[in-house]
Amino acid sequence: MAETNPRLETLYFKPNGRVPNSRFPVQIHRGVIKAAAGVDLADAIEDTFRRNDWLNNWRELGVYDYYHFHSTSHEVLGMARGTITLQLGGEGGTIVKLTPGDVVVLPAGTSHTRLDNSSDSQMVGGYPDGRDWDLIRDELVTESEAKAAVKLIGSLPIPARDPATGEIMTLWRDAPRTYGIQF
Repeated sequence: MAETNPRLETLYFKPNGRVPNSRFPVQIHRGVIKAAAGVDLADAIEDTFRRNDWLNNWRELGVYDYYHFHSTSHEVLGMARGTITLQLGGEGGTIVKLTPGDVVVLPAGTSHTRLDNSSDSQMVGGYPDGRDWDLIRDELVTESEAKAAVKLIGSLPIPARDPATGEIMTLWRDAPRTYGIQF
């Protein structure tokens, strides 16, 4: 079940080389999802995401260990077990450590990689309305691919609800229309 007043952190990333990042903030909800007695936290996270229409769910060790972003969908990552350290925003970006119950909402275009994880780590992921996702590696993206990605990202709808809280995504709805991508 989602708590009504989770601790929310926001991170803003401007374009980083050919990585677009996003005009929308990354949202990190700390300890937002708890499991009831006898319920696996991974199940509670997936149930919360699904209830808020973030579907196409998966359960894995965590995030790939190379910088990448998605141009066809936003993504949510929920920490179910263990710990993971991510770097967000691409090379030189912000390092964050996630613990069980933490949820990260990544706008499309935001670079992310796994730097470290505990041996028991498990993450649950999902995409708004079950959108399909692509995978673009930061170090391999060409200028033309980056331009195409920016166009795709700009056409994506803002999800109806936050995957962790179910609330309207006000920070994204109120974000500036552009943030000056230059190639």
